[in-house]
Amino acid sequence: MGLYNRHVLPRLMHLAMRTHLLEAYRQRLASQAQGIVLELGFGSGLNLPYYDVAKVQRLYALEPEEGMLELARARIAKASFQVEVLQAGAERIPLPDQSVDTVLCTWTLCTIPDIEKALVEARRVLKPGGQFLFTEHGLSAESRVARWQHRMTPLWKRCAGGCHLNREADVLLQSAGFDVISVAKDYLGPLKIMTYMYEGRAQLPNGAAKPREDTSSVPVQTDSQSLSG
Repeated sequence: MGLYNRHVLPRLMHLAMRTHLLEAYRQRLASQAQGIVLELGFGSGLNLPYYDVAKVQRLYALEPEEGMLELARARIAKASFQVEVLQAGAERIPLPDQSVDTVLCTWTLCTIPDIEKALVEARRVLKPGGQFLFTEHGLSAESRVARWQHRMTPLWKRCAGGCHLNREADVLLQSAGFDVISVAKDYLGPLKIMTYMYEGRAQLPNGAAKPREDTSSVPVQTDSQSLSG
C-alpha cells in the first residue's frame, strides 16, 4: 500500500477532484476566506485560484501526504499571496492558539482519521469569532441511501484514502462546539451514495477557543513561499 498511497492514490484523487462539477463549490467557498487562512487538506492545491487576493493575507496549506504536495508545487509557485505548507495531519496543527481568521475545508473531513480531535484543533487555532468554511460529501438525508453508505464505508475507506461516506459535517462541527451559521444539503449527481453534499459556514463563538495541546513531539515539515504578482 506504500507505493499506492505515495504515487498512485494522489494522482487518482487529483483527477477526481479537479472535475468542473466541483468548481462552483470551490469558488463560492474560497471567495469567502479572509485574513490569515488555514486550509485543512490542501491536497494538490485546487482551491488556490479561487481565493480573493484582496482578502487573504496568508494561507497555511495543511497536508500530510507528500504525494499530494508534489502535485501542488506548481500551483503554489504561481500564487499571488504568501503560502506556507505545513506537512502535518489535522489532529496536530502546528500553529499557535487563536492565530487564524478562517479555516477552509473542502472534501477533507471525510478522510481525517480522528475527526473529533481535528476539530478541537481547528477551534484552538481559530481566533474568537473566526469562521470555518466547509463543503463535504456525506451521509444522505434519505434513509435508504444512508443505509448503503453505512454498509459501504468500511470497504470504501480502505481503497479511497480513508474516505468515509457516512459523516455529517454540520453535526460534527456542532459537536465540536461550533455555531453552524448556514448549511445547504443536496445531491450533486445521480450517484447518490457518493454525492450528497454539505456546504456551509460555521463560526467560533467569542471566547470559545480550546486550550492548546502539546505538539512539541510531532515532526512537521514546513515549506514557505512568499510570492507577489
